[in-house]
Amino acid sequence: MGTFKVWTRWRPLDLTKSEGEIEREYSQSNSHSSISITSPLQTRAVSGREKSWKSGPSFDGIIEHAENNRLVFNRVVAPIIPDVLQGKSCNFFAYGHSGSGKSHTMIGYDFEHNEEFGLCLAAARQLGTALDGINAKDSIHRFGIGLRVFELRKNIAFDLLNERNECFVREGSDGRVYIRGETEILDNGIVRVRPIATKPCWSFEELRQELQEALKHRKTATSTVHDQSSRTHAVIELEIITKDLLDARDKVVERQSELVPVGKHATDVYIEEQSRAVIQTEGGKFVPNPDYQVDQTRIDAAEAIKTEFECRVKEAEEHESHVITSTAAVHQCVGGKLVFVDLAGAEFLSSTTGPALKQTAQEKQEGKQINTDLLALKEVIRARSLGQSRIPYRSSPLTMVLRGHFKSSADTHSAMILTVSPEANQYMATTNTLKYGDLVGSANKNRK
Repeated sequence: MGTFKVWTRWRPLDLTKSEGEIEREYSQSNSHSSISITSPLQTRAVSGREKSWKSGPSFDGIIEHAENNRLVFNRVVAPIIPDVLQGKSCNFFAYGHSGSGKSHTMIGYDFEHNEEFGLCLAAARQLGTALDGINAKDSIHRFGIGLRVFELRKNIAFDLLNERNECFVREGSDGRVYIRGETEILDNGIVRVRPIATKPCWSFEELRQELQEALKHRKTATSTVHDQSSRTHAVIELEIITKDLLDARDKVVERQSELVPVGKHATDVYIEEQSRAVIQTEGGKFVPNPDYQVDQTRIDAAEAIKTEFECRVKEAEEHESHVITSTAAVHQCVGGKLVFVDLAGAEFLSSTTGPALKQTAQEKQEGKQINTDLLALKEVIRARSLGQSRIPYRSSPLTMVLRGHFKSSADTHSAMILTVSPEANQYMATTNTLKYGDLVGSANKNRK
């Protein structure tokens, strides 16, 4: 089981709005840090008992406000890049209350200057440089980065690389979680359900432009802190791909689309035959129809065609696996993946979060769902860190979507960056963020 690291990043103090600064001290124990904070304010919302709080030795590092995004990348993400270039996967999360700097850390607002790239863009730049070196020596394979960007709200995902197309989170009969768009009926009658779009990027500049365009579609709304808060979880996936791999995956989607009408026909035939085989009496009971015998030959014929198309799907999936395996035999990097999750701002209902902002009933409901998702995420991380046999992935759509990412990163480390504010009027929100990280981090540190 991979390790899970927890970092704390303090945002700069806004001197124009500050009512004082949270006092903080750090201590070290076995290479892990503890954080002690004290509020300079005494308000009704901060009792004497709550005025101070101290964590356990749960944090892998503390990043002060003076450190820019480049330094954060070098400390948190850069050490895992060699593993990704070996075909492995890892996940990074930004957690904190609204306005604490999650999106600045994970995505960044400056797409021009390297020092302020968000973690995902800085990682793409380093991966791209490494892949350029591999491509220069290989005339057969051409490696690039497959980019996927979507937002998650409840069980609906919005594909930001496909004009915010609405997709749905579903668990398949194979136990895997799929994110699929609306059903399309093509001219030839084939029913197609497209997955989240993957944009192949063969240069860093191409990826930067695609990501920048995608993020224009991100939704903001009013939170308990400010009126431009991210109210959805944004997921950015960077995967090392080749054109052959993308073609193989397209073939899987095509075969699955061909199976849909054939499978539906087989089900319809079975239901039709079974329905004809019974009649309803005057008393309302269903009894065998003496005038009709189930046409099992017809059912078997429809099932045989369905089985044939299922085999085609399986062959396409096996071809996809073969492409990965054969490519990895030459270059292990194929399939390596980095997943960056900019979590929606945690909702902490407290008068210390600043002046109350008016929220609609829908926005309040969204806030409750966000907290439910974040609680579920914490429990999944803790259960994995403690080696529990049952991992509660089904507790929320967020953890369902992340299940595959967690499982594929079992032999690497993932990390969470807690973004917190030093402002006194954000004391309770900062405390709650640190408590969340303390629980996540302590589970991993206490694992035997």
